[in-house]
Amino acid sequence: MNLSTPSAVLLGVVVLMVTACSDDAAQMTAEEKASQKGKQIFRYETFGDETFWTDTLRMHEVIRSAVDPTTALSVGLKVDSTALPPPVVRGIKDGSISLTDPATTVALLKLNAVVGLMGTVENVRGTDVLTRVGVTCALCHSTVDDSFAAGIGKRLDGWPNRDLNPGAIIALSPVLPEATKAVYNSWGAGKYDPRFNLDGQNGPQVIPPAYGLKDIHRITSTGDGEDLAYWNRYVAVTQMGGHGTFSEPRTGVSVTNGTVDQVSDKLPALQSYQLGLAAPPAPAGSFDTDAAARGQEVFNGRGNCVACHSGPNFTDANERLHPPADVVSEPEPNGAPSYASRSATQEYRTAPLRGLWQHPPYFHNGTAATLDDVVATYNTRKELELSQPEMDDLVEYLKSL
Repeated sequence: MNLSTPSAVLLGVVVLMVTACSDDAAQMTAEEKASQKGKQIFRYETFGDETFWTDTLRMHEVIRSAVDPTTALSVGLKVDSTALPPPVVRGIKDGSISLTDPATTVALLKLNAVVGLMGTVENVRGTDVLTRVGVTCALCHSTVDDSFAAGIGKRLDGWPNRDLNPGAIIALSPVLPEATKAVYNSWGAGKYDPRFNLDGQNGPQVIPPAYGLKDIHRITSTGDGEDLAYWNRYVAVTQMGGHGTFSEPRTGVSVTNGTVDQVSDKLPALQSYQLGLAAPPAPAGSFDTDAAARGQEVFNGRGNCVACHSGPNFTDANERLHPPADVVSEPEPNGAPSYASRSATQEYRTAPLRGLWQHPPYFHNGTAATLDDVVATYNTRKELELSQPEMDDLVEYLKSL
């Protein structure tokens, strides 16, 4: 072989690249491999829940006939810009691809570009038709950075999609009774009740972040399970409709979907990926550094926030839970029963605070629209008697976490 020829040089480069990639793969630790597998599960795995979203709710019919991209974006669905090939990017920019045609949504699903939705698209007499649809973890627990346009950009896994209106989306199903649709439509953007379909009580909660969970044993607001796998199984089976089993004797919940478990063997890798998602640091210039330094003194001193928001993750969740009487966000809005009363523990954990700047509204039920509201609520209900300057400084510190 004459290595001076262009083809030979190219072959040599390819060999070197393949060898380097092979070496990189070989050097990956078992934990890194599990995390990479978990990333794919988090983004694309439905656990077989198409049987619920397609066969039961018939959402594929709604999407292919009435959900164009503009409508999809209006209810908080996101589009992964990295999944769009150049011709599609050009078509969106120059307007040659319609954003008011449901066929475009079907095309985006064919590209796996709609975050959290997986569609099966088949060619029927020369036309692409959506025949099945399912959901993934990323539907609620990912968003995008809007780098292409509002609602279109690179994925931000673990960030709660507070634009998403899951209730309004589910209520589009043609098979639900009107009374049930009314409940779903009452939730609003960024909220979801993960127990309504089991106990019939309506008390939507804000969609929580799925980042910053490493070394925190109680993941949910009520701390029902001792690890993330518990809640992943709960959501996969009882909420997504995935094929598997979830049982919780403390609440009397026992659900089995399908005949072949498609959940259990995926939980370790999924957890590995999720626990590697760090909370995003506060953007430079988003808070007053001097005021934040004073606010930290309030946090640790007169405000006594550190009594519960302790340790590197600002939570005592690994050590204890708290009765509803200790929680300033109670009572629930609209006379709903205490969310804790519907849980296995009937108590609340202390929420970790890393990345707090990123996900308003606050408290498990979203009753505080801003961090100013959070501090004011604590000041009143805990009778802290902080001055307005102290409260302002405390807000700046919370923004910095």
